[in-house]
Amino acid sequence: MVSYKDLGLVNTKEMFAKAVKGGYAIPAFNVNNMEQLQAIVQAASETKSPVIVQASKGARQYANPILLRYMLQGAVEYAKSLGWEKPQIVLHLDHGDTFETCKDCIDSGFSSVMIDGSHLPYEENIALTKKVVEYAHQFGVTVEGELGVLAGVEDEVVAEHHTYTRPEEVVDFATRTGCDSLAISIGTSHGANKFTPEQCTRDEKGHLVPPPLRFDILEAIEKELPGFPIVLHGASSVPQEEVATINKYGGALKDAIGIPEEQLRRAAKSAVCKINIDSDSRLALTAAVREVFATKPAEFDPRKYLGPARDNMKKLYKHKIEAVLGSAGKAE
Repeated sequence: MVSYKDLGLVNTKEMFAKAVKGGYAIPAFNVNNMEQLQAIVQAASETKSPVIVQASKGARQYANPILLRYMLQGAVEYAKSLGWEKPQIVLHLDHGDTFETCKDCIDSGFSSVMIDGSHLPYEENIALTKKVVEYAHQFGVTVEGELGVLAGVEDEVVAEHHTYTRPEEVVDFATRTGCDSLAISIGTSHGANKFTPEQCTRDEKGHLVPPPLRFDILEAIEKELPGFPIVLHGASSVPQEEVATINKYGGALKDAIGIPEEQLRRAAKSAVCKINIDSDSRLALTAAVREVFATKPAEFDPRKYLGPARDNMKKLYKHKIEAVLGSAGKAE
C-alpha cells in the first residue's frame, strides 16, 4: 500500500470546496507520457494553479503503473524546484470501470479516483460507486461518480448517444453513494469530433457551430445539490489553429469541433469545479510534431520534435488555466 501523501500529492476535497466558492474550475489534464507531464507541471507552477493530473486505465497501462507513480512523485519535486513551494497536484484515475481498477490505483498512490458506473442500471451504479467510496475514504482518497452518459470515444469509453443527467436523481445518488464529486452530462462529448455536422449550424464563414450546452440542466442540478462539486468530462475546445496545422502537414481531421471556450468559462463560474481536457493537448502535441516532420524531414532526434510538442502543450495549458478556467493564482 502506497499512500498518496507519501508522494507529496493532495486529494480534491479542499481544492473543490474553494473552487465552488470562488467561481473557477480546476484543470484536469490527461497524461500519457513525460512531455505531457512536464508541460502540465510547468504551466501549473508558473500560474500557481491547482491541477489534477489524470490517467485513464489505458494511459496507466501505457505509461506503466510503477513508472507513473514515481513520475508523479518527481512532478511534485519538479514543481518545488520551479518555485511552487506547496504544489497542489492530484493524481486521479479517469473513468475507472471496476472496483478492482479503482482499488489498485488507490493502493498504488492515486489521491483521487473516478468510478464510472454510468453505463449500468441506476441501482447498480449506486452500489458500485458506494463500494469504491467506502474503500477509498479509508485512505483519504476522494471519489468522483457519474450520472448520465457522454457520447464519443475516449480510450475504452465508447458511447454513440448522450443520456443527459436527470436532476431529480442527483440528491439520491450523492446521498446514497457518499461520492465527493459528480460528473454530469449536459452536452459535452469525448474526442475531437464531438458533434456530427448535422448537429451543428454554420456561421457566416462556413465554420461549424456546435449546439449549446444544456445550462438549464446544470442550473437544475445546482438547485438540487447546492454547493456540491460538479465535473464536466469531454470539455476540450478543439483549437482550430491546431487542427489546421495538423491538416496542413498531412493530417486528415475532418469536421473536428469542440466546446466553445466561452461556454466552459460560464460553466466554471458555477458549481462546475473540475473540467477535463484531453483531446486539446493531443492536438497540440500532434500539430507540433507534424510541423517538425514536414519542415525538417531529416530530423530524427526525438528531443527536436517532442521538445516543441511539450512547449506547445504548455502554451495550451496556460491558456486554459488563465483564460478559460480562472484557476490561476488559486494555489499560492
